[in-house]
Amino acid sequence: MVNLLDFDRDALIAFCERLGERPFRAVQLFRWIHQRGVAEFTQMTDLARSLRERLPAQALVAPPPVASEQASDDGTIKWLFDVGGGNAVESVFIPEADRGTLCVSSQAGCAVGCRFCATGHQGFSRNLTTAEIVGQLWFAEHHLRARFGLGAEERAIDNVVMMGMGEPLQNYGALVPALRVMLDDHAYGLSRRRVTVSTSGVVPMIDRLRTDCPVALAVSLHASDDALRDQLVPLNRKYPLSELLDACARYLDAAPRDFITFEYVMLDGVNDSPQQAQALVRLVRDRVACKVNLIPFNPFAGSGLRRSPRERVAAFAEVLRAAGIVTTVRRTRGDDIAAACGQLAGEVRDRTHVAQRRARGTIPLLPARPATIHRSNE
Repeated sequence: MVNLLDFDRDALIAFCERLGERPFRAVQLFRWIHQRGVAEFTQMTDLARSLRERLPAQALVAPPPVASEQASDDGTIKWLFDVGGGNAVESVFIPEADRGTLCVSSQAGCAVGCRFCATGHQGFSRNLTTAEIVGQLWFAEHHLRARFGLGAEERAIDNVVMMGMGEPLQNYGALVPALRVMLDDHAYGLSRRRVTVSTSGVVPMIDRLRTDCPVALAVSLHASDDALRDQLVPLNRKYPLSELLDACARYLDAAPRDFITFEYVMLDGVNDSPQQAQALVRLVRDRVACKVNLIPFNPFAGSGLRRSPRERVAAFAEVLRAAGIVTTVRRTRGDDIAAACGQLAGEVRDRTHVAQRRARGTIPLLPARPATIHRSNE
């Protein structure tokens, strides 16, 4: 029994051919599943009756079940999806005046362990399947269409960001088919500019994505030197800033946008000084066309970190803008339901024993006065 949410269009055509069906039947099936949100084969009325009768014994359409839903005062909605084995992942819908954005998870937990991210503090259990990734969009799109009373040609979601739980590029084999479903005109028909993969910097996979399925790219930067980024984003020890920025420059050759977005979480006394803003300018200017998105830190239990004061964020942004770098400050959404950036945690049956290693002190904490880390930039 196969889950048809696991298949992009080419894979679905291959499946139908194994059943002795012509490719156009797969396209019909694809449209029923993704454009109309139909999971029962008996309701797919333009399929041949013989195919409708055979499919239930061969396949199903099964998104992960919803364990809970929370709604924020600002309209943000967070769903917890049960992916089995004691694991659950979170997706967030963010309504805006000109678009609806869905933040999608790619893993149960995360093995990267960024210091400012609640998901990383929970450890890592497993990669999600393509069906579990696509299923978040499938459920949200068709649930919200019904909820908002939208017509068949109206979209609830026209922007997808792979910024939920997990490092998408460490689940590459499931990610790329999911992206192809999102982009396919017979499914969700999203623009490549409106699908964003966010990565902490898995350099070889950035290069592969450039070839296989180039969509918008966001890179979690968070520091302007390797010494500090090693502590904030441990993956930097394997792929330091110089290698990462070179990969970003290469990616622009195929990217649907003419810039890379650099995400930068503002941490009080850690990475938010004017000197560090100047170092960031020196790092990226003349090296890669970019936009910098400054993100107010969203606290969670056990982080030991604080949000930068608003005035310091504004001063940091002004340094970047004065240097000609397009800079935005993200507006926090959904923090009252722990749905804001860095707060997604879900439920993770950790196989990496992060909590135990942290308790034993084998995962070093940031120093009490982190400004000493980056004096070289001042």
